[in-house]
Amino acid sequence: MGMQNDYRRGRHVISAMHVHLVFVTKYRRGVFNDEMLTRCEEIMRKVCEDFEAELKEFNGERDHVHLLVHYPPKVAVSKLVNSLKGVSARRIRQEFTGRTNHAITHGHLWSPSYFSASCGGAPLAIVRQYIEQQKTSAPACGSEQS
Repeated sequence: MGMQNDYRRGRHVISAMHVHLVFVTKYRRGVFNDEMLTRCEEIMRKVCEDFEAELKEFNGERDHVHLLVHYPPKVAVSKLVNSLKGVSARRIRQEFTGRTNHAITHGHLWSPSYFSASCGGAPLAIVRQYIEQQKTSAPACGSEQS
């Protein structure tokens, strides 16, 4: 199923909301190996499920990870990010103690900042054009349309 057909249907809403997230390690230190990235993906996939969101894509390198998340309108991206970073940091520290001790500074795995961009759907220029074409004259107050 392509992203253009990736609609969530609720009782009163149909949505297709996707966000591209990038998290970097504290001071961009090289922390991750392949095993840790695989485990990080599993952890983040579970966190997304807890938010009724779906982790569509995940990849990373030694000092950062990329996520593509499909999420419902009721989810605040900032709350999702806080949970993704917090839970993953806690679990990675617990499960990879020897590997992360030298790389984590003052108990922090992630930099406090992150990158977030909405994505998917039509380009902004197309959406703007569509909305402009919807303009119609409102009938004058008290006039009747036949």
